Amino acid sequence: MPSKLEQLRTMTVVVADTGDIEAVRRLKPQDCTTNPTLLLKAAETPAYAPLVDEAIAWGAKQGGDHDAVVKATCDRLALNFGAELAGIVPGRVSTEVDADLSFDTEATLAKARAFIKAYEERGIGRERILIKIASTWEGIRAAEVLQKEGIDCNLTLLFALPQAVACADAGVFLISPFVGRILDWHVKAGEGPFTAETDPGVVSVRAIYAYYKAHGIKTVVMGASFRNTAEIEALAGCDRLTIGPALLDQLEADQGTLARRLDPAETAGAPARLHLDEKAFRFAMNEDPMATDKLAEGIRQFVKDLNSLRAKVSARLKSAQAA
Repeated sequence: MPSKLEQLRTMTVVVADTGDIEAVRRLKPQDCTTNPTLLLKAAETPAYAPLVDEAIAWGAKQGGDHDAVVKATCDRLALNFGAELAGIVPGRVSTEVDADLSFDTEATLAKARAFIKAYEERGIGRERILIKIASTWEGIRAAEVLQKEGIDCNLTLLFALPQAVACADAGVFLISPFVGRILDWHVKAGEGPFTAETDPGVVSVRAIYAYYKAHGIKTVVMGASFRNTAEIEALAGCDRLTIGPALLDQLEADQGTLARRLDPAETAGAPARLHLDEKAFRFAMNEDPMATDKLAEGIRQFVKDLNSLRAKVSARLKSAQAA
């Protein structure tokens, strides 16, 4: 019998959630996503020193304000990893806009356009890239503009239906609802125990999927942030699932039967089509403490890891320039 991973591939596009290039080569996903946390880990891995060294050497030749050079060098590092991944996966690579721009629409637009231009200069077309943006009101507005420019977006740090509704209205290409982080919040709140069927992250993604399919919304639903394979199995049939290497390995080793759990024809219980202006969006998010907490926490963590990466790059640049 084929493994559960092989069975999953027949009903869902499998995406690798990692900056580990060797793991991507081994697991052969369709697409690949990264974030500041994964990039920080990958940049500290000796095997990827050439990608880091190239970015540092480039940065050391740039003039101007040191902090600006550090940020530009980090962008080049992200592009180096993205280009390497694009040479391995047949589909898309997600490259994330700096998390500290999550509430700045214009800065997000500028960064996204710069990424696409840089990829195109390397011979990688925009059809191979997804620009990853936090699902804030400002981020969603930036994505709306980018989509009209032919730049497809992946809206991340998505925890609730109001975010999914706003993304659909903006014509976003893909959303990444975070399954495991939703579960984390409810467990921390003293709730549970949960089964795969009652897992609040699974329930949330199923509800978003049903809402999209009921109303013919083309935005891709890609479940993310998994804590165990049971969550993944409970979402078999979702448009896409982005999964870390350890869980992909577990699915590859499991020879059991995997049943399809999500079907675009099954939309019972989906709410009527909703449309949210800024006031309604912000109020809906305010009324959901889990979504509010996890969105803010996620941005803070990504900014923390981004700043750690910048500090390492800054130190390397100073050493290179002093040599």
